[in-house]
Amino acid sequence: MTVRPGERRLALVTGASRGLGEEIASFLALEGFDLVVTARGEPSLQAAASRFRSHGGSVEAVAGDVTDPRHRAEVRALVERRGRLDLLINNASELGPSPLPRLEAAPLPALERVLAVNVIAPLALVQELLSCLSAAHGSVVNISSDAALAGYPSWGMYGSSKAALDLLGLTLAHELEDRGVSVVTVDPGDLRTSMHQAAFPGTDISDRPLPSVTLPFWAWLLHQDPKLVSGRRFRAQSDRWELPV
Repeated sequence: MTVRPGERRLALVTGASRGLGEEIASFLALEGFDLVVTARGEPSLQAAASRFRSHGGSVEAVAGDVTDPRHRAEVRALVERRGRLDLLINNASELGPSPLPRLEAAPLPALERVLAVNVIAPLALVQELLSCLSAAHGSVVNISSDAALAGYPSWGMYGSSKAALDLLGLTLAHELEDRGVSVVTVDPGDLRTSMHQAAFPGTDISDRPLPSVTLPFWAWLLHQDPKLVSGRRFRAQSDRWELPV
C-alpha cells in the first residue's frame, strides 16, 4: 500500500457491526486507518462505528445489503471521495438456513442467497472499487472458511460458496497483478460468533475462541509485502504464517 506523507490509509470492511468484522475494523482503526464500514443492521452498525471513532480516525458507516446495487453505489461514492482504497475486507457472509440442511434437501432460493452474498457481492465490490484500489496499490482480503475444503455434512451450501470465493480470489490475484492490487484469502477458523451459533442451534459453543484470537494474524498480514502474499490462502489461527522463500 503506497501512502504519501501525511495521507491516511482507507479501509472498507463489510459485515463490520459484530463478530469478526467488528474485530478487524477496530484493529484497523487502532492501526491508523480511516474506515468505511457497512452491515445490514443500522443500530448495531452505528454503535460499532462510534466505538471505532474512539480510536481517533474518520469512520463513515452506511447500513445496507451488499447484494443490493444501490447500497454498493452508496459505498462506492464514499470511497471515491477519497480517491483511493488501501484495503477491502470482504467479510459479510450468509450462512443459510438454520439448522443447516443436507444438500439433497437444500432449498435452492436459500442457496442463491448464500451465493449472492458470499460470492457475487465480493466480486461486485472489487469491480466497482477497482480504480480506487489500483490508485492505492491496495489489497483485497476475502474471508473464507475451512468448510470450503472439508465437505462437512450439512455445510454444503455455505462451504461451496466459500470454495467459489477461494477460486475467485486466486484468479483475481493473477488478473489484477498488473494493476498493483493484491488479493488474499483468509480462513479465520472456528470462532464464538452469532453466525457460528446459528450453525449449531441449541449447542454451547463457549469453547470456541472469540474473534480477537485472530489479531496476531492481522498484525502480521498488515506488515507483509502485498506482492508476496497475493494469491495465498492463510489460516488465521495457525501458529505461524510463512511465505515462499
